[in-house]
Amino acid sequence: MEFASPKMLWLLLLLVPMVGYYLWRERAGGASLRVSNVGMLSGAPRTLRSWCRHLPFVLRCAAVAMIVVALARPQTTEQLSKTTVEGIDIVLSLDVSGTMLAADFEPDRLTAAKDVAARFIADRPNDRIGLVVFAGESYTQSPLTTDKAALQTLLSQVEFGVVEDGTAIGMGLATAVNRLRESEAKSKVIILLTDGVNNAGQIAPLSAAEIAAEYGIRVYTIGVGKRGYAPYPYYDAWGKMRYSQQRVEIDEQTLTDIAAKTGGEYFRATDKNTLREVYNKINELEKTKIETDNYTRHNELFGVWLLWALLLLVAEFLVERVWINKLP
Repeated sequence: MEFASPKMLWLLLLLVPMVGYYLWRERAGGASLRVSNVGMLSGAPRTLRSWCRHLPFVLRCAAVAMIVVALARPQTTEQLSKTTVEGIDIVLSLDVSGTMLAADFEPDRLTAAKDVAARFIADRPNDRIGLVVFAGESYTQSPLTTDKAALQTLLSQVEFGVVEDGTAIGMGLATAVNRLRESEAKSKVIILLTDGVNNAGQIAPLSAAEIAAEYGIRVYTIGVGKRGYAPYPYYDAWGKMRYSQQRVEIDEQTLTDIAAKTGGEYFRATDKNTLREVYNKINELEKTKIETDNYTRHNELFGVWLLWALLLLVAEFLVERVWINKLP
């Protein structure tokens, strides 16, 4: 509880002269009655009525205090807020081809990409996020969802070998567009991550980019891989995985054109730290719109205090005139 006019509480000091005058009058003795001998009265017992002769004054002081508090306008305050969240629909399109097992990232490109994507998902609690994976073909690992726990589980299950090998960038982008084409979100985004050159699929990457642009979808493209040479995995004649140094080939021009056609941006990540920085930058570029309206409501309580003051004044009258039966 707080007071709208707290300075009115200074009026409580009026109780000081009231009490002082009452005590002075009591000591002065008030009205007197002459008797020839007070001996017969000295041993008279004090009744409850004699002890309660001060009660009307106490009730009057309490009533005055209640009136002063009412004048100070006691009130309760409610802080209310209304939050409007305008989320973004995002689809992560992830390359799971064999080259994503290259060891220029720790421990490899695919594992690093999944780790960073998991953190990105956790940082966007208000958005719907879906997951598409592609190699020689593409498929939806998770539709758009707000269930981040389920999405994280599905992301952790992504691995190489679930589809035919290859790099169908156009198919990966087209499948992601298909997940977003019926979205009613004001902002729709695809984050496409790959480490190679389009060499599979029936849809050209730039054709898929044109479709994305028609639906108002921004595409951020990420090329992963060190510049120059990197250790790529292969299996020897005995089925054991080995690594050989091969030139890193990323079609950066196509990835740049995809981003340019859709209003997005192309990034190059050469290690896990730079990949994390890329996702952080995209996280900053695609801010979820959250509007909060705060307002305060005051509930006036002075009526309750005035009611108590009235009841105390009525009680004073009844005690003084009926119970104690004091003469005027």
